[in-house]
Amino acid sequence: MSATAVHSLWTTAGGVTSAAPVEKFKAPVIEYTQLAPVLIVIGVAVVGVLVEAFVPRRARYYTQVFLTVVALAAAFAAVVGLAAGGYGTTKAHIAAMGAIAIDGPTLFLQGTILLTSLVAVFTFAERRLDPASHGNRVDSFAAQAASVPGSDSEKAAVKAGFTTTEVFPLVLFSVAGMLVFPAANDLLTLFVALEVFSLPLYLLCAVARRKRLMSQEAAVKYFLLGAFSSAFLLFGIALLYGYAGSVSYASIAHVVDGSVTKIDPALADTMGNDALLLIGGAMILTGLLFKVGAVPFHMWTPDVYQGAPTPVTGFMAAATKVAAFGALLRLLYVVLPGLAWDWRPVMWAVAIVTMLGGAIVAITQTDIKRLLAYSSIAHAGFILAGVIATTPDGISSVLFYLGAYSFVTVGAFAVVTLVRDAGGEATHLSKWAGLGRRSPLVAAVFAVFLLAFAGIPLTSGFSGKFAVFKAAADGGAGGLVVVGVISSAIAAFFYIRVIVLMFFSEPKADGPTVAVPSPLTMTTIAVGVAVTLVLGLAPQYFLDLASQAGVFVR
Repeated sequence: MSATAVHSLWTTAGGVTSAAPVEKFKAPVIEYTQLAPVLIVIGVAVVGVLVEAFVPRRARYYTQVFLTVVALAAAFAAVVGLAAGGYGTTKAHIAAMGAIAIDGPTLFLQGTILLTSLVAVFTFAERRLDPASHGNRVDSFAAQAASVPGSDSEKAAVKAGFTTTEVFPLVLFSVAGMLVFPAANDLLTLFVALEVFSLPLYLLCAVARRKRLMSQEAAVKYFLLGAFSSAFLLFGIALLYGYAGSVSYASIAHVVDGSVTKIDPALADTMGNDALLLIGGAMILTGLLFKVGAVPFHMWTPDVYQGAPTPVTGFMAAATKVAAFGALLRLLYVVLPGLAWDWRPVMWAVAIVTMLGGAIVAITQTDIKRLLAYSSIAHAGFILAGVIATTPDGISSVLFYLGAYSFVTVGAFAVVTLVRDAGGEATHLSKWAGLGRRSPLVAAVFAVFLLAFAGIPLTSGFSGKFAVFKAAADGGAGGLVVVGVISSAIAAFFYIRVIVLMFFSEPKADGPTVAVPSPLTMTTIAVGVAVTLVLGLAPQYFLDLASQAGVFVR
C-alpha cells in the first residue's frame, strides 16, 4: 500500500476528509493602547528589578524613585487620555479577548489608584525622619531584609549604609495588580490580579527598619489569612464555572438570568444548579470582603496596619480598598444582578456589623495605627451601604467615597510617620498628648484628617458619606442609613478625643518630637489636605465625574 493511501486511511478514520480546509490558528487581538496604564506600570516594574541587579548600590535609590514616579505619572496620563478619548462612556467595551473591561468605573478607579500610589510613594522615599546612621541617611525600611533582626549581618548592613530599594519595584507590581483587579471581566483574570497585588504587599509588610519582629509577624499573619481568602475565592470560581460553564462575567450573568441559548453538553448536568451558584457566589464574596476588611473577615487589619512600616500601611489602606471595592461592585452589578434578592440581605448584615464593629472597637484602642485600622473597617461598612443601593447613584457614590477616602488615609498615615521618639514612631496615643502646643501645624493638619474621617461638614468625608447614605436611602435601604448615622456618631467620639488630647492636654517633658520631613512627605500631606478641603467645599464637579463614570460595560 502506498504512503498516500495509508495517509488517506488515517485521515478518513479520524473523521477528517482530505478535502476539508485546515482552520488557521487565530492570533489573539490585544488592544495595547487601552491597556497602556497597566503595561506602563508592569514594564517599569520589570526595569526596576533589572536596576536592582545591574545599577551600583549608591545610585539605586535615586534611580528607583525616579522610575517609580515617572511610571505612575505616565500611567495616570494614559488613563486621562483614555477617558478623554471616550473610553469611559461611548467607546466603553471589553478588551484583551474578553479579559478586561474598559469602561467608566475602570478608568475612574485606575486613576484613583495611580494618584493615591503616586502620593504614597513619596512617603516610601522619605529619608530625613530618622537620624543619619553611620553618616548615611535612612528610610523606613530594613537595611537588609534577608538578615535576622539584631544579627551581626544586619548591623554590618546598617553600618555599610545599605537600603532596601526593592520596595519600589514591589510597589509597582502591586499597583499593576490593583489596576487589573477592578477591570477584570472574567474570574481567572480576577484571581491572577488578586495574587499579583497581594504577594508584593505580604513582602512590603515585613521590611520595617524599626520593630523588625513585629513587622515580620504582621507579614506572616497577612500572608496566612490572605492565602485562606485566595483559597475561598478560587473555590468559588470553580463552583461558578461548574454552574455556568464559563468564567466570563457576561456568560455567567446570562445563565443566572436564564437568557442563555447554547448549552455545552459536557456541562448540561451541573449547569443551572442553584446550589453551585449560591455557594460559589458566597465564596467569591468572602474572598473580596476579606480584602475590603469587612467584619467578620477583618481580623488581619489592626495587626497588619500596626506592624507594617507606616508608609506601606498608608499605601495599603488606601489603594487596596479602592481596588477591592471596584472588583466587588463589578461582581455584584455585572455578574450577579439577577441574584440581588439573595445577596442584598447578606450584605445588609455585613454592612451593619462592619459599621458598628469598627466604630465601637476603635473606642478602646490606645495605638494610633490600630485606631486608624478600626476606623478603616468602619469606613468599609459605610461604603458597603452604597454598594447595597443597587442603583446608578450607588455606583457613583461609592466611586466618589473611595476617591475622597484614599487621599485622607494616605495623608493621615504620612502625619503618623512624623511624630517620633527615641524608638522611632511614637504611635501610642498617650505620646500624642499636647502635640498641638509643641507643633501646632502638624496637629492642625492631623485634626483636619480626623474631622474628614468623622464626616464633619466642609470636609471630603461629609460629601462622601452624604452621597453614599443618600444612594442607600433612595435604593430602599433606609434602615442601613440609620445604623450608619449612629455609627458615625460613635466614630466621631474617638476622632474628637484624639483632637482634644492633642490641643487640650499638657505636653509631657519627655514627649516625642515632630521630625521635619523633606519636601516629599510635605507634598503627600499637602495633597491630602488639599483634596480633603476641595472635595468638602466644592464636591459637585467630582460627583458629576463619578456619576458619568458609573456605568459598567456588559
